[in-house]
Amino acid sequence: MPKNKTHSGAKKRFRVTGSGKVMRERANKRHLLEVKPSTRTRRLSVDAVVAPADAKKVKKLLGL
Repeated sequence: MPKNKTHSGAKKRFRVTGSGKVMRERANKRHLLEVKPSTRTRRLSVDAVVAPADAKKVKKLLGL
């Protein structure tokens, strides 16, 4: 059987922790940052856990 390939877009966007949780980065941290409050940009810096409804699909794309 051939090997399954990891989805290139998914491997750039998600990572899996040691306990198996899927993490993602938050949106709205790319541009126009000087108009956003620094409290907001700091909050957006923290990674978030992918919703359980999406985690199963993301893991499949990552080949897990």
